[in-house]
Parts: sequence; C-alpha cells; structure tokens
Amino acid sequence: MSKLVIIAKVVSKKEAVQSVRSELLKLIAPTRKEDGCLDYTLHQDIDNPAVFMFYETWESFAHLEAHMNSDHFKAYVKATDGLIEEKAVNKLSRIE
Repeated sequence: MSKLVIIAKVVSKKEAVQSVRSELLKLIAPTRKEDGCLDYTLHQDIDNPAVFMFYETWESFAHLEAHMNSDHFKAYVKATDGLIEEKAVNKLSRIE
C-alpha cells in the first residue's frame, strides 16, 4: 500500500485563534518523532488566521491510529475542547 497522506483542517473560534495555534504547535515536535511519521507540517491561512491546515504523511493507517491515541494528541484534544469551530480530516492515497 502507498503511504497515507492526511490533510487536516482545523478552524478555531475567532476568539481562540492564539490558544488553538499554541496547542497545535505543541503537537509538532513529539509527532515528528513518532514511528511512521514521514511529514507533519502546520500551515495557517493568510486571509483567515482562524484556519489551520496540517499536511501529514504516514507509513500506514496503523501509524496514524497510534498518533491519534498518543498522549500528546489526547492532550491537544482536551486543551482545545470548546475552542474549535470546525474540523475536517481527509485521508488520501497518491494515485500518480
């Protein structure tokens, strides 16, 4: 199977942009050290700073699942409870 690509969109509530940004940044270092993590980069929309996008590449679904069960990911979910307006996660496989 080809590598798994994730495009994850997080839209914070307008009053929580800095708090959500801070929590998202905390995910980067420990996630990049995880087995199976090939790429994990965070982006912020220039026109709407409440919109954040992660571009991620994982060796497999199992590695992604382990990430989502990690202590640092669970801490992010808890810390941002009530601060997120919208979330979307697209799981992609490269076709060309």
